[in-house]
Amino acid sequence: MSRPEHIAPPEIFYGEDEARKYTDNSRITSIQAEMAYRCLELLNLTEGPKYLLDIGCGSGLSGEILEEEGHIWVGFDISDAMLGIAQEREVEGDLFLQDAGQGLGFRPGVFDGCISVSVLQWLCNADKAINRPKARLQRFFSTLYASLTKGARAVFQFYPENDDQIQLIIDVATRCGFEGGLLVDYPNSKKAKKYYLCLFAGQQSGVKNQMPKALGEEEGEMHPDEARSIQFEKRNRHLKRKRNDRKSVKNKEWIQHKKQIARDKGDKVVAKDSKYTGRKRKVRF
Repeated sequence: MSRPEHIAPPEIFYGEDEARKYTDNSRITSIQAEMAYRCLELLNLTEGPKYLLDIGCGSGLSGEILEEEGHIWVGFDISDAMLGIAQEREVEGDLFLQDAGQGLGFRPGVFDGCISVSVLQWLCNADKAINRPKARLQRFFSTLYASLTKGARAVFQFYPENDDQIQLIIDVATRCGFEGGLLVDYPNSKKAKKYYLCLFAGQQSGVKNQMPKALGEEEGEMHPDEARSIQFEKRNRHLKRKRNDRKSVKNKEWIQHKKQIARDKGDKVVAKDSKYTGRKRKVRF
C-alpha cells in the first residue's frame, strides 16, 4: 500500500470522501483511540484537568479521548473536510484550520502538554517546491517549544518512512531546545509496532526527565530503536562541550594570510604588518 503522503498533500488527500471514510471506519477509530490513550499515558500528567494541544486533530477522534479523561483541549488540522466532520460530531475542543509547517501562533507557555497521532511524517514530505521539510520542521518545533510550559511533554505517534527521516526529525527537535527520545512499542511485531517521539520542553526544578519504557520488550532486552532515545541527550551534551572547546581561528597567522590575499588581489590598501598584528588585548574592567 502506498504511503498517503506520497499520493497528495494532506489537505487534498483528506477531502470530503476520504475524511468521512476515515472517521466511519471502526477499525481506524479503535486504533486511533488506543494510540491517543498511549500518548496521554506518555505525557505523564499530574492530577487535575490540563490544557492540551492536539496537533492534526482531524475529525476529533483523539480529542474525544482527552475530553473523556477530563482535560480541556485545542485542536488544529490542515484539512478543512476533517474539521467539518469534527463540527458535525460536536466535539468539545476548540478547532481551527492551520498548517503545522507554518508554525504555531500561541502565547508562550500556554499548554500543559501536546499530543499528535499519525501526523509528524507529513511534515517531511516535500509535495511542493516551496515546502522544504527541514525548514517546516524548524518552524513547527521552535514555535511548539515556546507554546509549552516549562517541563511539559509533547508526544507524537508517527509512521517514519526510514531511519534518515527519524534522524532529521530528532536533529531539528534537538536544535529547537527539546530533549527526549524515540520510543518503539512492540518492536518485534509487524502489526502492533508503533513509534512515539517523546519530547521534553526543558526540565522542572528538581525533576530529572526520564524516558518511559517501551511496551512489548522483555526485561533487560534493548532494541536498536529504543537505544536511539538514550543517545538523544548524550549527543546534546557532546555538541555543547564541543562548542565550548572551540578555539578562535583569527590568530596572527590567519590575519597575515588574509592580508596577503588582499595584497595579491591588488584592489585595496592593506596595512603593513607590525608587532601589534594579531596582538591579544588585555581585558579591561
